Amino acid sequence: MRIISGSARGRALKAVPGMSTRPTTDKVKEAVFSMIGPYFEGGSVLDLFAGSGGLGIEALSRGMDKAVFIDIEKKSVDTVLLNLAAAGFKEQAEVYRNDALKALKLLAKRGMQFDLVFLDPPYKLKKIRELIETMEELALLRPEVILVTEHDASDVQEDSIGSLEQKRRAEYGDTAVTIYKRIEEHI
Repeated sequence: MRIISGSARGRALKAVPGMSTRPTTDKVKEAVFSMIGPYFEGGSVLDLFAGSGGLGIEALSRGMDKAVFIDIEKKSVDTVLLNLAAAGFKEQAEVYRNDALKALKLLAKRGMQFDLVFLDPPYKLKKIRELIETMEELALLRPEVILVTEHDASDVQEDSIGSLEQKRRAEYGDTAVTIYKRIEEHI
């Protein structure tokens, strides 16, 4: 795994040790950023179920100002911290070990909002709708938010969830990426 483009292009990223996470491949990461970017002029990114932090770190490299990484696994949090240091983005990031729903509530209490969200829960959880609805209820999403979900290719995500509408879906083997944006009349 590596950072594909931007200010930290080419830097190697470590994977989370063991078999408990499924890192986003460079091929899928490159495809995601060609669909949503490829570059940004500032903003905040949330990498929920961060794993190694590869998606959020790639967003920082491509111009996002700040990132928040959440994962419940200690090995994942430790790996994110190592990868942030290797990429030179430690000062632009916050990393928390917490359950996703509890973390969202804590972020809302701090008044945080995000321009870009990566939502890559373990495939067996099937909580994408619940998590998106919670983020909307807690006002964590900025009006122009881009929300990227990664899930099992056999799972078909809904056309719309709350004020978000599916804009694109692509499959890469057994992985699918579904991208949501806010429906125009809700902005």
